[in-house]
Amino acid sequence: MQPKIMMKKKSVSASKASLVLFLCQMISALDVPLDLSQPPTITQQSPKDYIVDPRENIVIQCEAKGKPPPSFSWTRNGTHFDIDKDAQVTMKPNSGTLVINIMNGGKAEAYEGVYQCTARNERGAAISNNIVIRPSRSPLWTKERLEPNHVREGDSLVLHCRPPVGLPPPIIFWMDNAFQRLPQSERVSQGLNGDLYFSNVQPEDTREDYICYARFNHTQTIQQKQPISVKVFSMDSLNDTIAANLSDTDIYGAKPVTERQPVLLTPTGSTSTKVELRGNVLLLECIAAGLPTPVIRWIKEGGELPANRTFFENFKKTLKIIDVSEADSGNYKCIARNILGSAHHVISVTVKAAPYWITAPRNLVLSPGEDGTLICRANGNPKPNISWLANGVPIAIAPEDPSRKVDGDTIIFSHVQERSSAVYQCNASNEYGYLLANAFVNVLAEPPRILTTTNKLYQVIADSPALLDCAYFGSPKPEIEWFKGVKGSILRGNEYIFHDNGTLEIPVAQKDSTGTYTCVARNELGKIQNEVHLEVKDPTMIIKQPEYKVIQRYGQVSFECIIKHDSTLLPTVIWLKDNDALPDDERFLVGKDNLTIMNVTDKDDGTYTCIVNTTLDSVSASAVLTVVARPNPPFDLELTGQLERSVELSWIPGDENNSPITNFVIEYEDGLHEPGVWHYQTEVPGTQTTVQLKLSPYVNYSFRVIAVNEIGRSQPSEPSEQYLTKSANPDENPSNVQGIGSEPDNLVITWESLKGFQSNGPGLQYKVSWRQKDVDDEWTSVIVANVSKYIVSGTPTFVPYEIKVQALNDLGYAPEPSEVIGHSGEDLPMVAPGNVQVHVINSTLAKVHWDPVPLKTVRGHLQGYKVYYWKVQSLSRRSRRHVEKKILTFRGNKTFGMLPGLEPYSSYKLNVRVVNGKGEGPASPDKVFKTPEGVPSSPSFLKITNPTLDSLTLEWGSPTHPNGILISYILKFQPINNTHELGPLVEIRIPANESSMILKNLNYSTRYKFYFNAQTSVGSGSQITEEAVTIMDEAMASRQVDIATQGWFIGLMCAVALLILILLIVCFIRRNKGGKYPVKEKEDAHADPEIQPMKEDDGTFGEYRLFSFVSSAPF
Repeated sequence: MQPKIMMKKKSVSASKASLVLFLCQMISALDVPLDLSQPPTITQQSPKDYIVDPRENIVIQCEAKGKPPPSFSWTRNGTHFDIDKDAQVTMKPNSGTLVINIMNGGKAEAYEGVYQCTARNERGAAISNNIVIRPSRSPLWTKERLEPNHVREGDSLVLHCRPPVGLPPPIIFWMDNAFQRLPQSERVSQGLNGDLYFSNVQPEDTREDYICYARFNHTQTIQQKQPISVKVFSMDSLNDTIAANLSDTDIYGAKPVTERQPVLLTPTGSTSTKVELRGNVLLLECIAAGLPTPVIRWIKEGGELPANRTFFENFKKTLKIIDVSEADSGNYKCIARNILGSAHHVISVTVKAAPYWITAPRNLVLSPGEDGTLICRANGNPKPNISWLANGVPIAIAPEDPSRKVDGDTIIFSHVQERSSAVYQCNASNEYGYLLANAFVNVLAEPPRILTTTNKLYQVIADSPALLDCAYFGSPKPEIEWFKGVKGSILRGNEYIFHDNGTLEIPVAQKDSTGTYTCVARNELGKIQNEVHLEVKDPTMIIKQPEYKVIQRYGQVSFECIIKHDSTLLPTVIWLKDNDALPDDERFLVGKDNLTIMNVTDKDDGTYTCIVNTTLDSVSASAVLTVVARPNPPFDLELTGQLERSVELSWIPGDENNSPITNFVIEYEDGLHEPGVWHYQTEVPGTQTTVQLKLSPYVNYSFRVIAVNEIGRSQPSEPSEQYLTKSANPDENPSNVQGIGSEPDNLVITWESLKGFQSNGPGLQYKVSWRQKDVDDEWTSVIVANVSKYIVSGTPTFVPYEIKVQALNDLGYAPEPSEVIGHSGEDLPMVAPGNVQVHVINSTLAKVHWDPVPLKTVRGHLQGYKVYYWKVQSLSRRSRRHVEKKILTFRGNKTFGMLPGLEPYSSYKLNVRVVNGKGEGPASPDKVFKTPEGVPSSPSFLKITNPTLDSLTLEWGSPTHPNGILISYILKFQPINNTHELGPLVEIRIPANESSMILKNLNYSTRYKFYFNAQTSVGSGSQITEEAVTIMDEAMASRQVDIATQGWFIGLMCAVALLILILLIVCFIRRNKGGKYPVKEKEDAHADPEIQPMKEDDGTFGEYRLFSFVSSAPF
């Protein structure tokens, strides 16, 4: 399973939050402070189409603000609505909201109509939308007599709902008497009109409680249609019914269920039309009859279905396109298809549009003498008509205003005066609806004021936008300037964005953006300023994120979340699992920077998210935990297709526990021969859930399946049902048949018995047959029980026999067995090898030859020859010792061999014997041979004693193995100096009968190295070495007095030390007075860096010179 790690970061000052803040500020900048005179503004009103619950009081909202506070009045159906004359109607204090008392005797139906609210003060009048009040309705179902529906299997059926017309329309659904929703599928589904459609009926559709329910949400009531009965007749039952009513001579019989190509149940015909409004949801439906059940497909002729807005519902029978626009107009084709053919229907869709705003008029604040415009632009299909009202009166009949000029969708104001203040309404309407917008013109003369709090502190994260407020008001509109710092210059440049509402935006705030900012607002009536403060913080970061983990069940896992944050911010860390709180479980341990889960279980599988929050930003990182385990055991084992020698086994895999199943192992149990013992049968890949198994006769099989994944093997499945195969003749005979005699006069025939399931039936026995090979004898046979050995007695010694063993049971014999060759028992060989010859090759190696014995005298399988040899005595020493015989075996019919490892100058004996399976034959006569001389071993020791000024005494021992007659000893020696270099080599020959000598005329106080070895006539043996030193001459030693003890030497050393001390003092005094020499300073100042003196580590050069001097010294 690839690693899965997700990380995201959000900030309070991020772009989306900044945009929302900016929009809010911009809106507030257009608001006139409520302490200033202003026309009314509608702030809250009920929806245009207002459906009310007839059992509750009707509340029609109308709230407005203005200075002075506005008064309210209402019209109903276009005429003044005098609320004082209706005791059931009241208006809330300081509000225009109406409350119609229905719960105390009023009737909602009496108050149906179109209501409009007017809010008025001395500066103008604002009006609400036309609010249409309609009480909701949930009428009862009309009583009707429903006939049972008798329908033939495979035919189509439509159960009509036809709910009562309610306001708003009810929600339709089908249930049974137990209030359980009826299952729906591609074959059975509910249409948009509430009817239940069957593409084809099946016998299981028979029932008497198909009930259509209508739920009216406004009144919270549910109406129920009378149950509809459906009886589906199958072909068999129809034939039985017809047969019971016709005579034997009549021809009868209903046609069997026949497959039918699709026919559309809805919509009917080949084409239809549909009109939908812009912004609404377009729903198109096609439901077809047919057998097999048709599949529905949708296309748009001449175009593509809109991506990201197209959805298929109701098993693709409904095409849903959200937020439709004029571009979605066109022809949509539904195609119903099954194996017999297809049917189609084309729906021509036209998208119309109620009016929608392009530019809605906005409040206009002007100072006396200024100019301005109100713009009202809307679009729709068909194009809407634009009309203007002034204070709720059509502008054509409104009082004249010389500063106002209407130009279509625009009103132009020139040189306004205070009396020009008014509220204007723009109405854009077409046949599908209308838009109404209020916008006032307020003429004021006001000096600037800043609405943002003084010394407000803003905190943002580095590299994110900073938005500094300067909400203002004034008339004429003030100009806004920003400064940074107490004496800073005006801010300009691309690094700042200045919004019309006064906000200063720093798109990418940095640490150096921290500081105090001053906003200055000025117009012709005055000037005002305000200071705000900005702090830029380091962003919060997750420097060690949690990583994707795969863990075995019952293990332990840990996710790390190490963070770095601004020191002035206090982070909080929250861990989530699958975007929800961690389970309330003590196994979950939340540490300072990690989450540990103990004893992991399957339910811990999921996505774990570390969220770090501060007051300014939030970061998160996620990682997936995959819990793996051995697979669950397979289940629902089923045996099918049972034959005498095979069966098909199928199963359902258990949960793979997040680790794919690689293979399945199939095992079997033979309940007849080995109950309780499971054997390997076969295995198949993990993608396979069925297998054809080969079987043996006369076995009571049970099977089980084991699933295997990378984690391990599952528990075995529950055993399958048992399957006992029929008995049959044995298919095979025993294996590994052998005939080997255990005595010279018998033949032991052995074989490996058949296993229980190989017997193929009861009464397993064996027919054992034998006859002597190459002799015209008949087969001798015997039938034995289920054993694995039979002994034939009275046979000649070691003769070949033809042998065969055949299996049989109560049903018969196995196929004819193959023959094997065996031999009766062996006896010891009768004769010894003759003509034994020895050829000595060298002092340690000899070659022996012999003549082979006749095969008849071997009396068994010839295994080879054995050579026995031993040392009689050494020819150089007459002492005898214990005789140790050595044996060399030469396999097969070999007639020679090599004898290695002999001792030189020795006398040996040997003999040869033939070997068979029974043992060894008699030995040949002993043969004597001698080995020649060889080189001796090293002397047994070398001692050097009695050192003098010029002599050393040497003592030695003779070689442990002379290997011949010693003729002399060779002594070599040479001096060694203090550097272990060797001097000239001197050689001395010493008689063999000597064991010591004094070596004279040597140098005093000198080390010598000695090399010593013995010689025979063949050559020199290996040498031994020693080293020794002559002593020093006493007279010379007395003259070599230690110089360090002499008085004159001590005095000299003291004088040298004093001189060095004086020089150091002089140098110190000069350095304190004058520093460096001027020339030296110049040299240091202008020194070429490429020729600077070497540093301390350049001392290796000195070592190299010293090494060269030593290595070149003479010996």
